[in-house]
Amino acid sequence: MRKIAVINQKGGSGKTTTVVNAGAFLAKQDRKVLLIDLDPQSHTTIHLGFEPPQIQKSIYDILIKKVPVKDVILETYEKNLFLIPASIELASAEIELVNEIGREVVLRDALKKYKNDFDYIFIDCPPSLGLLTVNALTTASEIFIPIQAEFFALEGLTKLIQTIDIVKDRLNPDIEITGIIITMFDSRKNICRDVADKVHSHFKGKVFKTKIRENVRLAEAPGFGKSIKDFAPDSHGWEDYKKLSAEIIRQEKKK
Repeated sequence: MRKIAVINQKGGSGKTTTVVNAGAFLAKQDRKVLLIDLDPQSHTTIHLGFEPPQIQKSIYDILIKKVPVKDVILETYEKNLFLIPASIELASAEIELVNEIGREVVLRDALKKYKNDFDYIFIDCPPSLGLLTVNALTTASEIFIPIQAEFFALEGLTKLIQTIDIVKDRLNPDIEITGIIITMFDSRKNICRDVADKVHSHFKGKVFKTKIRENVRLAEAPGFGKSIKDFAPDSHGWEDYKKLSAEIIRQEKKK
């Protein structure tokens, strides 16, 4: 099982878009995929057509109330694609976890029984470096970082890398950055090409060849509760995430 935290503390980088769309394409390839929405904004949950106020149990219940994972997992409209949803209560989880013994590994421990149940787990991390993100980093063995091709894209990445290094040193020696995803790319813009060059230089050998192009259909898909695969199968977004998912699968052959 591959456990992948999709992380960037900068909002709008494409975390949720990547989690949902890569997950949906992989599920279509007969991979069993679990998405974990660890963001209080619940964007992954909403993207898949669920209404957070109507959800009975969420990731909050797993972290705080110790509800078993199997009682929280939801089936989605896509075969082989499952979701642990988020709800507004997750916003208070970091405060409630502060006095918890082993607060950094609550999620990891909750998922231990399910290591043979899925081929992939994707964790949509919040846009911060607090306890929820640390839980994602202690649970995952891989990190994907989506980076928007814009002027401030690399700002704040130093702090993110420092956090990852601390977690690797103290809590999870197995975790590695295995994929950098350039998003919102437009080959006609000099800034996009410059950012892509800098990203390749900074993360040598870890940048996916596929760049996710600017595409209005990707932005529209969440409003219809669907992945790009089902919402707009003739769009650039569909083409890009199909290629990215193929690259993710090819990573396994290199290991």
